[in-house]
Amino acid sequence: MKLSIKGFDQMSLLDWDGMVAATVYLPSCNFRCPYCHNGDLVLAPDQFETIPLDEVLSYVTEHNDFLDGVVITGGEPCMHKELPKLIDTFREADMRVKLDTNGSFPDMLDSLIGEDVLDYVAMDIKAPLDFDSYSRSAGISDRRTFDRVRASIEILLEGAVEYEFRTTVVPTLHKATDLERIGEQIRGARRYVIQNYKPRRETLDPDFGKNESPYNSERLSEFKSMMDPLVEECIIRGE
Repeated sequence: MKLSIKGFDQMSLLDWDGMVAATVYLPSCNFRCPYCHNGDLVLAPDQFETIPLDEVLSYVTEHNDFLDGVVITGGEPCMHKELPKLIDTFREADMRVKLDTNGSFPDMLDSLIGEDVLDYVAMDIKAPLDFDSYSRSAGISDRRTFDRVRASIEILLEGAVEYEFRTTVVPTLHKATDLERIGEQIRGARRYVIQNYKPRRETLDPDFGKNESPYNSERLSEFKSMMDPLVEECIIRGE
């Protein structure tokens, strides 16, 4: 398999709610979110050592007595044509699989769901679903990419796989009205996660967020109260 694994967390309690998971990081992304904390993985993945799949598989197999599953994240995993083979490898090792995605490859997502090889999908919604807002938050300039995001949302709303939508809320990019618009646009979704932005130096845009303060717990709770009537479940991460 030519697919490169550029990061491997042997155990995480944070990447899949309620699960003990191993997490693999795949390189590259077609988005350029200014607040991204994995900028090097997006822009210069070759600087990271490639971790042999056999090494990952050996660990996962040896520790399947306490590991509940594997999270595949990035970067954007669905960019890679060999993603289905990677998922099959973990399934053959008797591992459940969660996929993190930005939703811009609906054909891949739909195919994986149709093959019933995913146990959970977490899809980022970067902004309200209009092109200008999405372009600003996700760093995209192609309307076709934006249209594919909308298509992935519709696929997940059909409910053939367990899923969540999530938005990393950044004060300079996301106001209460933006979240309310997202809530209306995904009304009835099973789960929506409000993720609080954590300022760091190593954002993809080095000038982004230097003076950014995250939302406080009170404000996040207000956002949740606003979203509660619009989705089946709304939770906050990173208070």
